Amino acid sequence: MSEPVQIFWAPAGASMPPLGDQPLVDVTDGDTPNLRMPVRMLSVDTPEVTAHNTQRAAEIDDEFTQLAEWIRKGQAPIDTGLAEFLLPKLDTGRAGTLQFQQGQAASAFAKQNITKRLARPNGPPRTIFIRVADSPFDGNNRLLAYVAPNYTEKERREIPKHLRPTFNLDLIASGWAAPFVIYPSVPSADDLALMIQAAATARTTGLGIWAEPDALLAYEYRAMEDLFRITRTKVRDEPLKVHERSWRERYCADMRNRVLHGPEDYFGIDPEYRLWLWPQDLRDAVGRLNLTPSPRLVAAG
Repeated sequence: MSEPVQIFWAPAGASMPPLGDQPLVDVTDGDTPNLRMPVRMLSVDTPEVTAHNTQRAAEIDDEFTQLAEWIRKGQAPIDTGLAEFLLPKLDTGRAGTLQFQQGQAASAFAKQNITKRLARPNGPPRTIFIRVADSPFDGNNRLLAYVAPNYTEKERREIPKHLRPTFNLDLIASGWAAPFVIYPSVPSADDLALMIQAAATARTTGLGIWAEPDALLAYEYRAMEDLFRITRTKVRDEPLKVHERSWRERYCADMRNRVLHGPEDYFGIDPEYRLWLWPQDLRDAVGRLNLTPSPRLVAAG
């Protein structure tokens, strides 16, 4: 006699993050719920607004000034070269405030730009096109995607690609985002060329975030937040719950010459040519992209 068949629901997906007070779901058809969820736009990194208010941003100003002092005293676990590169950004005395102000400006631009580009001269707004990454969710369970207005097949034939950019590319071209390409979610050759050109133009002409040469890029800001917490723990002689170098994990390759650099050597590469790699992707990337380790990386073992 055969055993009865039992069906179990075994969750192996991703939990959707909350969207403040907004409802996450509504139902029209019984088997078709409409879900709302955050989308992390690929290959771009806008300044952070995680300080939430000017008071907290000012506190971060003080924390980063303290971090600069610890770095000079040799108390922070950071290489000399990267320290020299970052110290002018920490020494402004307003690194937190500047990040928060730039983050607010980037957010305002994104809202206005999306509304503007979805609008039609006549008729309803355009729908949205989403191209999802091969690994669709990040560590915070946000959907990873390139996002753009949805064009008809006829429009895609008649309008050149550079005149119908993604919202991702708009952020870079306006100067309100740094390029942040992370392997293996690399844009196509044509799209990557557009991104590099747009980023280089925005940076060299001082648009958006690039108007402040001593502003921390968003990924630098997040790293300095982690480095501050780690160094404060060390200075207080308290036990560390993480490795002291966990504040920087991604390796960086130069797209121009395919040279792979260690996590603290990215600063020698112009921002638009930085290709970031997680340690677990190194072996695959070195083989597929024909990367060559830098002499310093080879010496470090």
